[in-house]
Amino acid sequence: MTVPSSRARAAQLRRWRQYLADERAEAAVYRELADRKQGVEREILLGLADAEGRHEAHWLALLGDEVGPPRRGDLRTRSLAWLARHFGSLFVLALAQRAEARSPYEVDADATDRMAADERIHGEVLRGLAARSRRRVAGSFRAAVFGANDGLVSNLALVLGIGATGVPAATVLFTGIAGLLAGALSMGAGEYVSVRSQRELLHASTPAPESQAALADLDVDANELALVYRARGMTEREAELAASRVLATRHLDSDDSEEADEAIGSAWSAAILSFCFFASGALVPVLPYLFGASGLAAVAIAAGAVGVALLATGAIVGILSGASPLKRALRQLAIGYGAAAVTYLLGLAFGTTLG
Repeated sequence: MTVPSSRARAAQLRRWRQYLADERAEAAVYRELADRKQGVEREILLGLADAEGRHEAHWLALLGDEVGPPRRGDLRTRSLAWLARHFGSLFVLALAQRAEARSPYEVDADATDRMAADERIHGEVLRGLAARSRRRVAGSFRAAVFGANDGLVSNLALVLGIGATGVPAATVLFTGIAGLLAGALSMGAGEYVSVRSQRELLHASTPAPESQAALADLDVDANELALVYRARGMTEREAELAASRVLATRHLDSDDSEEADEAIGSAWSAAILSFCFFASGALVPVLPYLFGASGLAAVAIAAGAVGVALLATGAIVGILSGASPLKRALRQLAIGYGAAAVTYLLGLAFGTTLG
């Protein structure tokens, strides 16, 4: 076995000590999240914290008497701990999922294969927990993201298109405010109708109370209950097993309608969120004109402010969906600027024609 040089040994010890600090910090993140949960989710998060404890023990064993003074975890892990203490768990779970997927243990000879495999599995566990949280906020999240993005893009396009025709700044301002109100009301009403319709369609597929009451009188030897499950897409064998279970428990399965109902969310909540987020997004391109800017200066300020907001919303969507924040941010920016550029060029063309 080759004995490392003093410099190589010092670098090795620093790496081990950092791994030790990171494992302790990650365990603290999972415990912080567990404190906000109950039931199965709490048990899972505490299980992850225990696993990080086993990894901690590995680095402690390697370091022996050379553990040194306590170190802080890396900035990413400390940031996750702060977010876990102050914000919702979905954001933290999504970030932690990406962090576990980038574990250095797979390429570090001092980490065991089991530790590298653990980190991969941790990522999948976090993916499952994040998916549960995403289902709970799916309706509200969609309304918030779509509302803010639509407000930013549509009102920037409206303001730039009207401004490019050469009309006075006051006209652009009032046009932007009108677009804000009209769009926010339209988005809110649209979300209400959409979510309400989804819930009505879902309830139409939920077993009726009368069907539940009829279970006691079914002919056990020759009943048609299996046909209910075959109509839902089950095979004949699966339908027979489901029917047998229902006859044994005297409870008709709801076909996951409660979970789906939770994912859809409240129609009023979606409408209010959509209205508020559209209005907040649509306000951004109007702000320069609201504070007295005009001409190219107002166009540049509006476009810049909306660009920053689009990057932010795109990055948040990327993080919460488990995808690359940078790619989603750039995609959001390209789409928004593309729409605004088209209307601005059309406004220039109409302004030249009218002039």
